[in-house]
Formats: sequence, structure tokens, C-alpha cells
Amino acid sequence: MSKEVKCGNIVIGGGAPVSIQSMTNTDPHDADACISQVKALEEAGCEIVRLTVPDEEAAACFGKVREAADIPLVADIHFDYKMALMAMDMGADKIRINPGNIGGPEKTKLVVDKAKKKGIPIRVGVNSGSLEKDILEKFGGVTDEGLVESALRNVKLLEDMDFGDIVISIKSSDVLMNTKAYRLMSERSDYPLHIGVTEAGTPEMGIVKSAVGLGALLMEGIGDTMRVSLTGDPVREIYAAKKILAAAGVRPMAMELVSCPTCGRTKVDLDSIAGEVETKLMPIAERRVKEGRKPIKVAVMGCVVNGPGEAKGCDFGVACGKGEGLIFINGEPQKKVSEKEITGELIKLAETI
Repeated sequence: MSKEVKCGNIVIGGGAPVSIQSMTNTDPHDADACISQVKALEEAGCEIVRLTVPDEEAAACFGKVREAADIPLVADIHFDYKMALMAMDMGADKIRINPGNIGGPEKTKLVVDKAKKKGIPIRVGVNSGSLEKDILEKFGGVTDEGLVESALRNVKLLEDMDFGDIVISIKSSDVLMNTKAYRLMSERSDYPLHIGVTEAGTPEMGIVKSAVGLGALLMEGIGDTMRVSLTGDPVREIYAAKKILAAAGVRPMAMELVSCPTCGRTKVDLDSIAGEVETKLMPIAERRVKEGRKPIKVAVMGCVVNGPGEAKGCDFGVACGKGEGLIFINGEPQKKVSEKEITGELIKLAETI
């Protein structure tokens, strides 16, 4: 089991549930835009949000976001140690640095001393683009061994300063290398791990790469906090992360949607129906769970031949015919409704069952 580190009110490691992170992509100098996105991420189920702090204006903006947000915030720092100091003064719950690129040991110590005084953890972030020259030469390029060696070298810098509230991330866009690196790190260190496949790509490819890379680690018990990195709206990262955690058996999903791949028997627009059902029922399901009620399992099936039978383990659902749907609860038929009424009927059941 990894060590325990606290980021605001979220526990990372020590057997705590795997927490979901994301990062804002709004202008770091626009407080209103950053606050709006942080709140949207929190509403979607994000538990820790990271913001870049490249300069003093951004640090001041970070402070405004901290005042307006309830969720723990991480300051992402590159090159300038002064931004780390300012971000901590502005209320950062954690900072993300690469100790090797913020100005040398003396400046790193200033950051470490303030983090220690304020009880703020440091995430040591290493990726395939930040490896030291001697490590690249030693391993003949970017490798899983090199990523781990670089991370542990940077961790030792903090340990030598008597600092141990550390989270490690070692990300690569190469899924196989990424997975091997995290496996090695889990063997060589007991610091909590922030897992992710960096620069995974657009939502379609990024979700596939993240599901493969993170799912493999999660099913092996590796990973204490995670981010699914997708190009575009970061809110999509949260929904993807929740689905990956559920599929890996690590965290229950508020709602599991079972839908068939369709075939020649399908006589409704099942793709649209399933998408609408997922979008509209998910907030209801998440509210149910927050209220202490059980998660729900919903089926949207394309025909009556196998629909109710194959989805018998679901709480409720629909098996569609030509322009209509047969609503069922626990596999037992209830009534027929028109295609346009399907989503509304399932919403009623999600609210009341």
C-alpha cells in the first residue's frame, strides 16, 4: 500500500479511493473563465483540479479561483520557483513541479520549506519530454527505465531536504511504455502515484489509449489518483475517468448503461436514444448516489427478441420495436410507449425506482 498524502480534503494513497483529476484549459489570467470551468468540472464529478501558473498575473488569478472554488486546486509550475511560492500563498492545495527545472537546489529548497510549513504536498512530474540528457544517453532515448530513474532522482532531491509529502507521476504518450514505467515505479517506491497517459489525443483515440493504459494499471492495484488527458473540453475527461474506474472494478458507477450494438432487427434510432438516455439519466443517478441510494443499471435494447432476457440483470430499461419501446423493470414487461416517449419514461423510473 502506498503512503497517504492529503490534497485539501482529498486523501491520495493509503488505500483511499482513486481520485479523479483534470486541468483547466481556460486563459490562466481570466479568473471568471477559470472559475466557471472549475465549477463545471466539479459538477461533473472531478475531485482535484490543476491550473497552470506561468506568471504573477496567473498567480493572482489562481488566488481568485481558490476563493470561489470548493474543490482542491493544484498549481502547475514550470521553470519559475517564485510562481510556486506565490501559488502556495494564494491557497494552493498541492503544487506540481519538476525539481530539476525550477532553478537549482537552493530555489527548490525555498519551495520545499514553504510547502513543509504550509502542509502542502508536492507532485513530482516527469514525462517523456523532460528526461535529463544523461538519462537519455544512458538508456539510448526515452524508456520506461529512464522515466523511473528520472522521477526517483527528483524525488531524492526532496527527500534530502527532509520532505516526504510526495506524489509521483511518470507519463508517456506511448501506452506500453507508460504502463511498464508505472509498474516499475510501484515496485521501487511507496509514494502515491498519479497515473495517466499524457497527450493521449482527441476524445476518440484518447479514451481508447487511456482505457487500455489506465485500466491495466488499475486492475493491478496501481494508481492512487488519475487523469484522462483529452484534447478539448476537460469535462469529458471526468466522464471518461468514471467509466474507466467502473469498468476496471475500482469504483462503482452511479449508472451503468447496457445497450446493444444493433442489427438488422433494429427499427428505431437506437444510437440517438441510448445517447440521450445516458446524458439525461446520469445526473439523476449521481444525485441518487449522493443521497445514499444505490447505483442504477439501465438497458436500451434494439429489439424484443433478446432485449428483456439479455438485460434481465438491469433495474429497468426498454426493448424497442418498430417506432416503439417495451418498458421493463427487472426483466418484467410493464408497458409499450412510442419511440419519442422512451427517454421520458426511463427518466421517471430513474427518479422513482
